[in-house]
Amino acid sequence: MINLMKLVKFAKKWKKLAAPERKRISIPRSGEDEITDNNDRLPVASKGHFVVYTVDQRRFEFPISYLNNNIFRELLAMSEEEFGLPRNGPITLLCDAMFMKYAASLMQRNFDKDMERALLIDIASSSRCSLSFHSLLQERSNQQLLVC
Repeated sequence: MINLMKLVKFAKKWKKLAAPERKRISIPRSGEDEITDNNDRLPVASKGHFVVYTVDQRRFEFPISYLNNNIFRELLAMSEEEFGLPRNGPITLLCDAMFMKYAASLMQRNFDKDMERALLIDIASSSRCSLSFHSLLQERSNQQLLVC
């Protein structure tokens, strides 16, 4: 007859063989907005976030709630027109890192609808979003901060 301890050990061994664990890919984060040099393994977003890249290959991670914003929708539509839908790679937006930081700071501050409309008009009229196109908007947002 088999010893109870041997039977338990035998059952654990077969359980491991029958149902292997899912392997998880963990990627160390070296910086907030840096892209890794290894193209085989793309960085994974945190839970509840999505990752986009700018034209100058900078990585940005945003909460999924930002997808409801009209500015992000317009940037994603422009990206789809230019690059198509990515199959095995990251989403690349048609803007530079400076503009993306500026747009993210505006979304964090919950800017008004007039500011959003002006930014959307500028995005739609230019072929590529760059912070140099938006110096007027920056001055206006600074004035709003002083009033508040």
